[in-house]
Amino acid sequence: MPGSVTSTASWSFAGGAALAKSPWIESGAPADQPRAKIGGVSDAPTLVSRCREGDPAAFRELFLTHRNDVARIVFRMMGSSAEVEDLVQEVFLQVHRSIADFRGDARLSTWLYRLTVNVVLMHRRAARSRPQLVGEEAASPPKDTRLLPDEQVARRRRMLAFYRMIDRLSEKKRTVFVLHEIDGVSPVEIAKIVDAPVLTVRTRLFYARRELTAMIREEPDLASLVTDEGPGLDVVAQKVREEST
Repeated sequence: MPGSVTSTASWSFAGGAALAKSPWIESGAPADQPRAKIGGVSDAPTLVSRCREGDPAAFRELFLTHRNDVARIVFRMMGSSAEVEDLVQEVFLQVHRSIADFRGDARLSTWLYRLTVNVVLMHRRAARSRPQLVGEEAASPPKDTRLLPDEQVARRRRMLAFYRMIDRLSEKKRTVFVLHEIDGVSPVEIAKIVDAPVLTVRTRLFYARRELTAMIREEPDLASLVTDEGPGLDVVAQKVREEST
């Protein structure tokens, strides 16, 4: 997200003394919200092998290479949630615990996508089972200082309206919609991430788009983006994609 800069200290791991002291998170580099998809690491097999051997420098490289990408996925699946940073931390705790299980059958990026999606889904399921505190609400999207105050308000309202809308989708349809329409992942890659046939992914995407198209006009903050001539859902998805990068 434009204008968002988070210090590495705020991304440091909360769980486990070994991880908290590990040099793989001791970098002063800013953690701007990313603008690109999870990218390939040069010589990924060697990096993974070093991580399995407990090489702190390898873990640091993996973390610094992918933390912003993971944050972007978490944000887009959760919406404007105050818990995004906690979930990013949880993802990398899971990476630390599970890296020995990575066998190279899929790309490292696919494995990270799958792990991130699973962490988010488990969190959402747990959240549904606990009571909502009075006055509890999502965090606002980071402010873009290049926008005028009225534009910032309009942007925030669009984002909140969009996530209210996709929250009404089933978990499976919501996941494939966000991955494909917002994050730009192909159906073939999504099939590997969610462990489902490509045809199933395309079917979920079709029904997600159909349901969301019917919902758009119920959201005043999104209805203004819909035109009689153009595909309303595509317009909305494009706008949200631009505003969450």
